[in-house]
Amino acid sequence: MIEPEHVEQPEEAVGASPTQITSPKLRYEARRAMVWVGVIGLAVLAIYLAQSLLVIFGALVFAAMLDGGARLLGRVLPVGRTLRVSIVILFGFAFAAWLVRFAGSQIAEQAAIFPALIADQLGKFVAFLREKGFSISQGDIQNVLGNMTSGVGTVTRAIGGVFGALTTLLLIVIIGIYLAVDPRPYERGLSWMVPEDNRAQMSDTLGHMAYNMRRLLAGRLLGMFAEGMFTYVALTLVGVPMAALLGLITGILAFIPNVGAIIAGVLMVLVGFSGGTEMGLWTVAIYFVVQNFDGYVLVPLIAKKTVDLAPALVLGFQLVMGVLFGVLGLTFADPMLAMIKVALERRAHRLDTGEEQFEAEPAAG
Repeated sequence: MIEPEHVEQPEEAVGASPTQITSPKLRYEARRAMVWVGVIGLAVLAIYLAQSLLVIFGALVFAAMLDGGARLLGRVLPVGRTLRVSIVILFGFAFAAWLVRFAGSQIAEQAAIFPALIADQLGKFVAFLREKGFSISQGDIQNVLGNMTSGVGTVTRAIGGVFGALTTLLLIVIIGIYLAVDPRPYERGLSWMVPEDNRAQMSDTLGHMAYNMRRLLAGRLLGMFAEGMFTYVALTLVGVPMAALLGLITGILAFIPNVGAIIAGVLMVLVGFSGGTEMGLWTVAIYFVVQNFDGYVLVPLIAKKTVDLAPALVLGFQLVMGVLFGVLGLTFADPMLAMIKVALERRAHRLDTGEEQFEAEPAAG
């Protein structure tokens, strides 16, 4: 048997495993491919966890409300943060109990006949269109209603029904309370997830986002209360039926700008015209007065145009979030867009002032 001659191996091949890439160009391309795989994987994971991520973001919004209330309370009551947050929570539960106890019976009675009244007004509107020559059948109306029902989105179908909505709301409240009572452990944990050289930038961005979120929500809450009360008082003076229910619906939907105002206005006008043309015209006038006062006086005065979002941009983002994630996405579209804008503004500010280049030089050296 002939022994094979000894063949010397190249130095880079000595001790190399079968999976090691020796070519620098191939290693570079492999790293690029792994980056793309990671990006695609994160996108797929974000889509898969969309419901949970929206619930967490909703908890952050609720925590910002509690934090803002605790900060305001701290100006007049020098006690610990935990106690101040507890007082704010107790006030919130007390208001909810008062609403159910004193206004619940009246609103429940109105809510029982509300769907029938809306259906009657829609029937009259369809009859009016038919008289004007429009060909509208009962099947067309059912198809439209069916499409509206089926288009509520992925998250709404996932949580499904009243029980799912209440469970989601409960999760948002519980997580938000934990975040508001002691946010420091979560802030430290988040800072540990980014490189040390970027922690100052992240802290600056999060600080500005939290500040703008509190101001945005302050304007929203005050606008909700003002719209609801003004609508209730004005509709009561005019004699519109179900004034309490319409005021409550208008106040709640005021949290969703543009879309919420349109829905509340349609319901208000339909109920108003049930009492005649004069009452309907008064209802239209009240709606425009309320919306203009809220849009051009109240919210800009309180929030001082904190994030200055363009109305078309807000409406477009709401439509996208509503189609993708249903009612939950539509509800939190405005705060989410505001936070994205704040993050981009802080990024642009650091680039303009040269802070990022200055902070990156030690790491590069």
